[in-house]
Amino acid sequence: MAGCAATATTSDDTSSTSSGSSSSGSSSSSSDTSASYTDGTYSASGSYTAPSGQEEIDVELTLVDDVVTEVTVTPTATDQQAAGFQEQFASGIAAEVVGQDIDSLNVTRVAGSSLTSTGFMAAVDAIKAEALES
Repeated sequence: MAGCAATATTSDDTSSTSSGSSSSGSSSSSSDTSASYTDGTYSASGSYTAPSGQEEIDVELTLVDDVVTEVTVTPTATDQQAAGFQEQFASGIAAEVVGQDIDSLNVTRVAGSSLTSTGFMAAVDAIKAEALES
């Protein structure tokens, strides 16, 4: 399906250099109050501000019954440090979101990368909007 571009910015200019993975911190939501999304695979890009400037990350999610069944994150950063954080994020994101209801996703840090999560969540918001329209 066609991708959507999403943009989100943050003024947080600090990057974490810790290498541990932490919980994404999800909130519970009943399926009765969740939106109903069309099953399928969706792609979007999310932007965020890194210390080196504006960066973007590509996200592909597969939804079945509003649950994320597969996720692929493609690092696209031009800055070497940002690229490293995106690669760490990409390697750990599946453990955080696969099996979760898309409406409960609230990823704040994965594998020591906190700024990349802002771009990821912007892409998720674009995917949710597209999946609602389908």
